[in-house]
Amino acid sequence: MVADDLDDNHTTHDEDAAGFFNLYAHNFVRVAAAVPRCRVADPAFNARAHVELLERAAKERAAVVAFPELGLSAYTCDDLFHQHSLLDAALAALETVRRASERVETVAVLGCPLLIEHLLYNCAVLLHRGRVLGVVPKVHLPNYREFYEQRYFAPAASLNVGEITLLGQPGVPVGDRLLFDLADTSAPAGRETAAAPCRLNVEICEDLWVPLPPSSFAALAGATVLINLSASNITVGKAEYRHRLVRSQSARCFAAYLYTAAGTGESSTDLSFDGQAIIYENDLLLAETQRFEDEPQLITADVDLDRLTASRMRENSFDTSRQLYRDELRRFRTVEVPVRWPRRERLLLKREVERFPYVPSEAALREVRCYEAYNIQVQALAKRLSASGINKAVIGVSGGLDSTHALIVTCKALDKLGLPRTNVLAYTLPGFATSERTRQNAWKLMHALGVSAAEIDIRPSALQMLTDLDHPYAHGEKVYDVTFENVQAGERTSHLFRLANHHGGLVVGTGDLSELALGWATYGVGDQMSHYAVNVSIPKTLIQYLIRWVAETNQLGEGTREVLLDVLDTEISPELVPAEEETRAGEGEQSQPAQRTEDVIGPYELQDFTLYHTTRLGYGPRKIAFLAWHAWHDASRGMWPDVPEVRRQSYDLGEIKRWLKVFAWRFFKTSQFKRTCIPNGPKVGHGGSLSPRSDWRAPSDSEATAWLAEVETIPVDENERD
Repeated sequence: MVADDLDDNHTTHDEDAAGFFNLYAHNFVRVAAAVPRCRVADPAFNARAHVELLERAAKERAAVVAFPELGLSAYTCDDLFHQHSLLDAALAALETVRRASERVETVAVLGCPLLIEHLLYNCAVLLHRGRVLGVVPKVHLPNYREFYEQRYFAPAASLNVGEITLLGQPGVPVGDRLLFDLADTSAPAGRETAAAPCRLNVEICEDLWVPLPPSSFAALAGATVLINLSASNITVGKAEYRHRLVRSQSARCFAAYLYTAAGTGESSTDLSFDGQAIIYENDLLLAETQRFEDEPQLITADVDLDRLTASRMRENSFDTSRQLYRDELRRFRTVEVPVRWPRRERLLLKREVERFPYVPSEAALREVRCYEAYNIQVQALAKRLSASGINKAVIGVSGGLDSTHALIVTCKALDKLGLPRTNVLAYTLPGFATSERTRQNAWKLMHALGVSAAEIDIRPSALQMLTDLDHPYAHGEKVYDVTFENVQAGERTSHLFRLANHHGGLVVGTGDLSELALGWATYGVGDQMSHYAVNVSIPKTLIQYLIRWVAETNQLGEGTREVLLDVLDTEISPELVPAEEETRAGEGEQSQPAQRTEDVIGPYELQDFTLYHTTRLGYGPRKIAFLAWHAWHDASRGMWPDVPEVRRQSYDLGEIKRWLKVFAWRFFKTSQFKRTCIPNGPKVGHGGSLSPRSDWRAPSDSEATAWLAEVETIPVDENERD
């Protein structure tokens, strides 16, 4: 970040609205990893190469940029490290970069050999706005195969001072237990938040390859961005091993990890270098360089600090480790670094935001996800049936998505138990608004699967109930209120439970995670209740892919594929309110339902996006809207998980805000009482479930005030162009 671009004026209301489209305003931080040109034992050249990439990182608005190990001197100097001319030239190079850092806001982390108290150390030096923030010596010095660092350098443990004078600056912290806290001074006054800190820790190459990396302790001490300056040479297969190391460390530490290795300018006397730089965030690869490039490279990535904190808060074993290593953590010192994020300009995310967080865009990963989710459901239902001693399952089949998927899971569970599919007692239960298409699809599916199929018309019993209630519909009036709808839903559930009693079966529930989140279920004697709810943690967006996967992989035998694909093309509707005569289809046309679920509760693809970021990560509406806009505002950009182009939707910020308001009201205010007493059902995805016995415990009578108030701060009149 170029320092001259920033000022200390107060932020106006208009600037705050514009700042919505700024990644720093949502607690993202842009980080960079650099692989500069390199000449062995030519610090002046190397300094110029560092300055070039530092200035590029600043223009990219990166908060921090990391350079390779011993980058100012080059790593492969060998016995030249004992030459004072080289060490003096390296100090002069460090001064060159320090002066350049006066002009930028970006923190530079670079490698330099430093002579301290008569010993030479392999060091990382941090610079910001012309100031030396600190010096971190390497802890573990390799002395095997091609590495002989103990010949030249002393380990960090040899230090007997905590401060040094460097480049004329006294009191520079030095040690391997330093944290650098980037404290944003540009945040609007009076707007304190629970935002996660951007806290840096640096280790050097071999420090990551040992059983207990220093960065593990740093993460427990609060570091969120871990940095590794490396000069690792390349051999066959080593690049993939580095990926595994960095990915694993970022995951275990719930941290971002920047790794940058020396490039092709290093000596090739006995070794070769590929210039590999990679950035991970808690197991997720954000960016990497092209290896074996002769030109300098700079990669940037936007780190979600809130995601890291959310993981640390929820995984209590992280805190257990803090307690176990309390004495070790007390050794850390924190250096406060006042910084000014560029909040007042439009600065969009560079990272890909998945439109469907429950459904991977990459085909191979999606295949694995469907296989695992489906088999988790099958195994869980088979266990419940065998444990209960019940060998029959009762299920209502509407011809819609949820009951279709529950039915195919039930059939597979009975297959697994060696029971005939005729032990699945499947019923279609048409009501006042059941379309012929869904009714026929229900019959086709039941026949194709070979289950015991039957139809019970619930209209007579529903009409009797409406008559008993003295409802206007019983007198011929077209009153389609909640009572009218729930009488039908209740009659269906009541029939299924009594059928289960009559035949000695277990009622398999069909409701899904998305409906549960939004309260789109009839409570008690309704579709909220069953003996076992196999779909309870499957979101609507994933169910569609699971059905398609079952069809395409022929999980249930011949004859099911076509009907399953037709179910996928059916409009989502509870089919409880009849269509008016003038809206019914003409001869040879498909009738359209009077009720379209998504007209009431919002597009499932958008609400599932909100659900994931609300329950899995604890994000508020404003950040969710920012992410949703990145994911959904332009249908032509980014990856889609096998969605036909004609069905690719886009949503502007106004639409996102509208449906966020619906979600906040329904999820936090009106629906928790239904979730508090849901039936048993298997947790399937890492997105969690809403079971009060598992991932989501909340009061049934809480308010949605805080979330609704935050929704109102989302701007809708701002220019949304990229």
